[in-house]
Amino acid sequence: MRTNRTRGVLRRPLGLPCLLSILFLNCLAPAHAIESVDIESDLAITVDGRMRHAGIDDAMALLNVPSLSLALIDEDRIALASAYGAGATPYTLYQAASLSKFVTAVGAMRLIEAGQLILDEDVNAKLTSWRVPANAFDKDHVVTLRGLLSMTGGIGVPGFAGYAAGAPLPALTQILDGTPPATSPPVTVIAVPGSTYRYSGGGYEIVEALVSDIAHVPYPEVMEDLVLEPAGMRHSTFTQPLPQHLAGQAAAGHFGDGKEIPGRWRVVPEHAAGGLWSTPSDLANLLILVGRAWRGESRLFLAPETVREMLTRQNGGPYGLGAAIAEKNSVTLVMKRGQNVGYQSYLVLLPASGQGLVVMTNSDNGSILAEALIRRAAVLYDWLLPDILPD
Repeated sequence: MRTNRTRGVLRRPLGLPCLLSILFLNCLAPAHAIESVDIESDLAITVDGRMRHAGIDDAMALLNVPSLSLALIDEDRIALASAYGAGATPYTLYQAASLSKFVTAVGAMRLIEAGQLILDEDVNAKLTSWRVPANAFDKDHVVTLRGLLSMTGGIGVPGFAGYAAGAPLPALTQILDGTPPATSPPVTVIAVPGSTYRYSGGGYEIVEALVSDIAHVPYPEVMEDLVLEPAGMRHSTFTQPLPQHLAGQAAAGHFGDGKEIPGRWRVVPEHAAGGLWSTPSDLANLLILVGRAWRGESRLFLAPETVREMLTRQNGGPYGLGAAIAEKNSVTLVMKRGQNVGYQSYLVLLPASGQGLVVMTNSDNGSILAEALIRRAAVLYDWLLPDILPD
């Protein structure tokens, strides 16, 4: 497969929201492209049970990955933005899948800083459109926002499969209750809150209800105001289905055998858990803001103490608030994988050094290639990664 590659620096006009919200942070514009470091070669991938080393074009062909986009963070800036595959550019939209959870967590933490949410309060205290059903598991231990964001809330429903283009879409309460046209099971408490880690997209749908109830507006609008606009994520949206005027900018999803998803993609009304459309550079902008706050260099977007709480493992699990957290030789790493039908992605952030990588693909095999790129970057930049990259 011969791919058309777009590589270089994203330079966009500075809009009013960016000027007002991120002026202190230099608007997070990419500084320069790194041409001396070849992240695209010698990628270690597993194909049919065999380890192979290949350049990115060959790796994409072997894995049936039609397109890929990445943003490399170095020296606290987007140092490189590249896209590979026919028609792909750094502006191409991909389903962020579970990377949406990290963005959701940032929005929730901003509401905590504003005094509108409390991390360790019973979420039923502020839910108005729906309530967590009581049962024996939460009799003596309430479900909290901390538990939901860290996957330790005792909530079921790991993930969501989305809906075929044109199919009836459930409202949020139907998703939570598991009633038609929702095709997923009810979101309920299935373990004592705070007792164990259990991956739960259902828990993030409770967060969606909580955030929407507090703001009294639909979730995509809340997140636009809380995160997307102030973080300079001008090519991102939680709107589902994807608006028609953006459809031409989006990469169609593909199964692992290379076949395109019928209707180009599945619709994901579970916004908080997996409904974000975005680009690697937009997500990298957000990671840069988080890193600057973690180091105490800025309080403009989130306070340092808030971010340090986010990037600390919670309740004995592998997650902080919104992403997996690992420490190796006292170096903190933030990691999150995204997997929707037809799309896979990954983000990594080393907040202390202002380094990281976001990779987005439109293939069910994309995680293999994303992990290979992350490990290649780790070699080139001396990142200390855990032996196994978590979800």
